[in-house]
Amino acid sequence: MSKRAFGLVDKILHRLVMHRWKRMAGLADQVSLDALRRVRLRALEIRQATDRVLFVSNGRLALPLIGSNTFPKPLHSDWSWRPQLWRGPIFPPGQAGVESKTVFGDEVTLFHDCRVSEITVRQLRNTLEDDLSPFGMRVDVFKFDGSFLSLVIEMPESAMRGLNRKHLLRMNAVIETEKPLEIFARVNIQHGPNTEQMVRELPIADKELSVDFDLAYTKLNEKRVERAWIDLIFEGPEMNQVMLRDVNFSRRPRAEV
Repeated sequence: MSKRAFGLVDKILHRLVMHRWKRMAGLADQVSLDALRRVRLRALEIRQATDRVLFVSNGRLALPLIGSNTFPKPLHSDWSWRPQLWRGPIFPPGQAGVESKTVFGDEVTLFHDCRVSEITVRQLRNTLEDDLSPFGMRVDVFKFDGSFLSLVIEMPESAMRGLNRKHLLRMNAVIETEKPLEIFARVNIQHGPNTEQMVRELPIADKELSVDFDLAYTKLNEKRVERAWIDLIFEGPEMNQVMLRDVNFSRRPRAEV
């Protein structure tokens, strides 16, 4: 944005606009209903713009920095990644009564089979001293009449480049739950017509957790890797709140024995 936008002319215009809206506020209970409707429409248009400015500026002015991809990685890691939802603001930041296959950001999709959804999802700005991720994701589940609830994280194309059976794939996460809850992580790697799957239960007793997936135990066809994604599966999530303060991934070659 040009520095001119914050110069003398901008200050004068801002004072004039503020004076005008203060005057309108003082006359709001006296003008005709037709005039009041026109004023309200203009006020709503301005509020939409200012709400957007406040949303973006609050995110940019808080710590950790927007877009941060900083997190601890194992020695010799050759790839690392934090999904957009935990890295930068998404819009809208949340939804209530979330339907299955609702997408959040570019890579995260929520799946469930509830007849009536009482699931609320919201992206929140992380502000704790030990937070490394700029944003977190809060999932509130009230009544749950389904059989499954999962978050699917689509891996970027960079995760597939050079991927082979000598790799260890690590998922780091910072997760808080209102009540004890079983959460499983399942890695899916599509190669040609086949899909390799590996499942790990997350050690949810630890706030900051890591799980490794050793691709040596798969039948991965390294020349035909096409797609990879992670399922986070929540068992019995009814009347619970799950806060995913961070989710990130890294990859490293296994040490030769």
